[in-house]
Amino acid sequence: MLASALLVFLCCFKGHAGSSPHFLQQPEDMVVLLGEEARLPCALGAYRGLVQWTKDGLALGGERDLPGWSRYWISGNSASGQHDLHIKPVELEDEASYECQASQAGLRSRPAQLHVMVPPEAPQVLGGPSVSLVAGVPGNLTCRSRGDSRPAPELLWFRDGIRLDGSSFHQTTLKDKATGTVENTLFLTPSSHDDGATLICRARSQALPTGRDTAVTLSLQYPPMVTLSAEPQTVQEGEKVTFLCQATAQPPVTGYRWAKGGSPVLGARGPRLEVVADATFLTEPVSCEVSNAVGSANRSTALEVLYGPILQAKPKSVSVDVGKDASFSCVWRGNPLPRITWTRMGGSQVLSSGPTLRLPSVALEDAGDYVCRAEPRRTGLGGGKAQARLTVNAPPVVTALQPAPAFLRGPARLQCVVFASPAPDSVVWSWDEGFLEAGSLGRFLVEAFPAPEVEGGQGPGLISVLHISGTQESDFTTGFNCSARNRLGEGRVQIHLGRRDLLPTVRIVAGAASAATSLLMVITGVVLCCWRHGSLSKQKNLVRIPGSSEGSSSRGPEEETGSSEDRGPIVHTDHSDLVLEEKEALETKDPTNGYYRVRGVSVSLSLGEAPGGGLFLPPPSPIGLPGTPTYYDFKPHLDLVPPCRLYRARAGYLTTPHPRAFTSYMKPTSFGPPELSSGTPPFPYATLSPPSHQRLQTHV
Repeated sequence: MLASALLVFLCCFKGHAGSSPHFLQQPEDMVVLLGEEARLPCALGAYRGLVQWTKDGLALGGERDLPGWSRYWISGNSASGQHDLHIKPVELEDEASYECQASQAGLRSRPAQLHVMVPPEAPQVLGGPSVSLVAGVPGNLTCRSRGDSRPAPELLWFRDGIRLDGSSFHQTTLKDKATGTVENTLFLTPSSHDDGATLICRARSQALPTGRDTAVTLSLQYPPMVTLSAEPQTVQEGEKVTFLCQATAQPPVTGYRWAKGGSPVLGARGPRLEVVADATFLTEPVSCEVSNAVGSANRSTALEVLYGPILQAKPKSVSVDVGKDASFSCVWRGNPLPRITWTRMGGSQVLSSGPTLRLPSVALEDAGDYVCRAEPRRTGLGGGKAQARLTVNAPPVVTALQPAPAFLRGPARLQCVVFASPAPDSVVWSWDEGFLEAGSLGRFLVEAFPAPEVEGGQGPGLISVLHISGTQESDFTTGFNCSARNRLGEGRVQIHLGRRDLLPTVRIVAGAASAATSLLMVITGVVLCCWRHGSLSKQKNLVRIPGSSEGSSSRGPEEETGSSEDRGPIVHTDHSDLVLEEKEALETKDPTNGYYRVRGVSVSLSLGEAPGGGLFLPPPSPIGLPGTPTYYDFKPHLDLVPPCRLYRARAGYLTTPHPRAFTSYMKPTSFGPPELSSGTPPFPYATLSPPSHQRLQTHV
């Protein structure tokens, strides 16, 4: 209002003063939103003529309503010089340079540039409104402007009202230098937690500072997320355990795979696995792998399995020189770890605790077996032990074995036992006459045999034997040395040979001679009785051989008066079977090849029956072991004996059921019939003295 009054005053003043036309107000550059109204002002002073507007040099006309321009018109009081240009609604084609001109006065205003701003439309998110991404895999979201917005919009990304970084802006310029498409790409690596999240792309410019938004929802595909549990988590060895494998995935789970220690568990399917726990589950965890179309995930867990001691590394036997240090080690495993102790075999004293036993400066008495024992702690399960031997290398230990007494000019044997580690280089026998390591030398022979193993870890042993053939007087007075040597030293022992008296042998020989004499007497009596009996009629007679316990159904007067101790086996003789043919008798083979001109003559004498049917022959053989009886076995000669047949001619034999005997022969003189007085019994054996030995037999 004040400005209008001032303008009128100036015009009047100039009119009175005779001033020329001039612009009181000229149009200026302006910015207007598309669709709104634009007003370009223009005021002239001291001018009463035609006023018009031009658009980019094109005259719009002098009328106030501007015919032909339906959205254009001029407003204001022309008498007061007001000529404002209005445009409504503004369109993009209205963007131009405008001038206000006073044609009659030749006045032109400065050009005014009209800028039309186009607000941005809501942007477009490619792939929206729901975009599928893979969790853990880098991806991107692209937001693109739409429409011909002026100026070019700014595209921004927001999540939960917070602007996101990590986007890149890209703008395309058209050939006419107009702004083309605008894009903004957001780079991201989504996680499974981003599934269902909403992101906003906002397009804003000067035409619309608040901007316009487009929302997009993330739909994530992700491999399974696995949780693996065991029930119970702590178990005793041998108990059952259930593993449960739970997973969430998009798309859904397609399969399960179980493994133990990296090796597949055959037959395991689904989210559950039942097993029997053992010690291996501590070091070989159980794993569950779950798969879907996107990928797979694996989880593993180890059980707390309680089990008793298990030997993992055995102690090794060692061999050390005397005075050196020795050590053993053994490894046991268990859950909880077992208590390990060391003792000596057969002893209870604990020498050390732990996996290692150290023995400093060992002596010979330290040799032996050592035991590593594992004891369970709180579980009380199992337990065990392992042993190893300590061999102490030392000079040989030589021990003499007590020799058996020997006969003069008989064989003898001396023995020594050698224990040594390392094994002896040599074992030598020495005496006054010389020495011998192996083989033979004159009357001497050396042999070696492995010795039985003994406790104490003294190393391998051997027995060295010195044989003497035909002992002499000097052998019983001198000493025989057995010595052994190895790299650590020498050991030796001296042995003296004892002498054995021949008196027991003499006694045995005398006894044998007495027995032979008695035998001959019995043979003579039996032969006479059998010969006498052959001249009688056919009847059966009984003959008792002393030493038998068998009875008879008929006895002679002499038998009834005899004691039970003198009774022997009864021999039945049938004279009807006698064969008196001299020719056939002479054809029988003589076992002495004619020396004694007899057939099948044998004499048996049993001096002492040995186990198994043998005969002891005193004295024992000198070459046998001391105290070992020597006997000969006559079993191969045990045959069935034919019935007793007595022949009158030079062919005949007498048998008894006693097969074991010495055998001797007597040179026969004549076999004529004996002269017997009348009344003499056929077999007067009762008048004979009983022999000193049992089981007598002869064949003549």
